[in-house]
Amino acid sequence: MAFALGRLTAWLTIHGLRTQLADATSSTLHDPLTGMLNRAGLQAAHATLAKTAPARPMIVALIDLDDFKRVNDTHGHGRGDDLLIEVGDRITDIAAVHGGAAARLAGDEYAALLPAGTDDLDRIADTVATIISQPIALPAEGSPATVTITASVGLALVGTSAPFTEVALHRADIAMYHAKRQGRNRHAIYQPGMTMPPAQHRRGPRLRDRRQPSDGATA
Repeated sequence: MAFALGRLTAWLTIHGLRTQLADATSSTLHDPLTGMLNRAGLQAAHATLAKTAPARPMIVALIDLDDFKRVNDTHGHGRGDDLLIEVGDRITDIAAVHGGAAARLAGDEYAALLPAGTDDLDRIADTVATIISQPIALPAEGSPATVTITASVGLALVGTSAPFTEVALHRADIAMYHAKRQGRNRHAIYQPGMTMPPAQHRRGPRLRDRRQPSDGATA
């Protein structure tokens, strides 16, 4: 009896440790605000896709909200967080429909990985922009607020074997900044030879802006 009880206690301890490890792993791959994947989680999803479909091209979409600071300044950071959660839900739904994955990278910036299928890149970008721009009702204890926000979207079509940060995300980032330069609420598709626009058209330097593709490809 004592032996069986000891085994049960040991099993419960091991099970508890495994649960804690799974929770810790999940927290390192997910954004705490939206519950979406974070950058590490999206990179893990890319690695999985590269293993399961190594010869299949994929679409990388980088989505940056336009003038999000205005929402925080006007309605407060709490409502700003509510908007980020709602936008994240919408992007997640779009990615799920296409059999892909979505993430919040940082602040008001999101990304999605989508297996390349029959939908062309322009149609996907239009879908993303249209769904994000639908009015969002923000909860409040006092008077509720309804806001509308737009997004600039950059897309790149790459092979699953392409390095995630240095090539796939980097190219989508370049395209997104070109969309910003076109006046926002726009989308742009990465073309070979496309480079990052001049600094005055960009919101500020980012770490990946300074990285060069490791496979010898140029932006």
